[in-house]
Amino acid sequence: MHSTVEPLMRVEGVERIFGGRRKLFGGHRAGVHAVQDVSLDIMPGETLGIVGESGCGKSTLARMLVGLDQPTGGSIRFKGRDIADTLRNDFNGLARNIQYVFQDPVSSLNPRKTIRSILEAPLKHLLGLGRKERAERLGTLMDAVNLRPEFLERYPHEFSGGQAQRIGIARALAADPELIVLDEPVSALDVSVQAQVINLLADLKARFGLTYVFISHDLSVVESVSDRVAVMYFGRLAELGPARALFADPRHRYTRLLLDSVPAPGKPIVACEGSEGDLPDPYDPPAGCAFAPRCPAADDLCRSQRPALDAGAVDGAHLAACFHPPLLTGETAGDGQL
Repeated sequence: MHSTVEPLMRVEGVERIFGGRRKLFGGHRAGVHAVQDVSLDIMPGETLGIVGESGCGKSTLARMLVGLDQPTGGSIRFKGRDIADTLRNDFNGLARNIQYVFQDPVSSLNPRKTIRSILEAPLKHLLGLGRKERAERLGTLMDAVNLRPEFLERYPHEFSGGQAQRIGIARALAADPELIVLDEPVSALDVSVQAQVINLLADLKARFGLTYVFISHDLSVVESVSDRVAVMYFGRLAELGPARALFADPRHRYTRLLLDSVPAPGKPIVACEGSEGDLPDPYDPPAGCAFAPRCPAADDLCRSQRPALDAGAVDGAHLAACFHPPLLTGETAGDGQL
């Protein structure tokens, strides 16, 4: 699919384990496997959506993409350069290229500083702009996120959630990045405000030539903004493919469970047979497919071996980590079966 274009960011075999240290008086404390063997490419100019239930590893992966957390294993490369090396040797260079928008817009802003001070920090420390250049840049940023210039002299607590998120987006834009990781950027906002922020993000992407990684548990939001979608379950990728194809014809039963569980007026909520099975223990990941206890198609192969992301793939762009993908077992999308 992307044979002639080099990825902006390449994630290869990344894992993150929390804990797992030796105990003071002998023995070994088990670690939590938050992210396990995740590999994907992020292409220039695309919006890659990442979805999954709470605790599936979305935010941990997001923090590793921007260097706020370090992988236990694997590598993350931005424009061919390992970001771990960049963090050690050129932290400002990484911060200029990759920025992060947080889930809670108000708590992510320093309550003791004015908006002017918050937005000027990256202009000073990352871009090295002088006073006149900073003033011009601040005007451009406030205009870009549709906020009045007089807001610069106010403090974060004086703004609504939607306005505070616009300020957070302006702060991310201040360094003129190429990639922005948005971690649940609209989940804390009212539905009407969500639409405004989503439209703003689309406009900014076109205006500044940005690439987005959009983390969310809201499938309708991800469907509306994404070019490709990665579905995570228990720290791993369950499915990866073009957004339109993935939502129209999901090839992993976990993806189908997510889609059928979305409430909508007049639509019955279809539960997956066996979906009440226990989640695996994050301290002791199973040898096979983590979704097997909740999957009606699971067999001994699923419980003993872990499927690769390309197992049973019909084409190179739409992949599923499943030994028995629904498409290959005669099931059709929208039939209410998982």
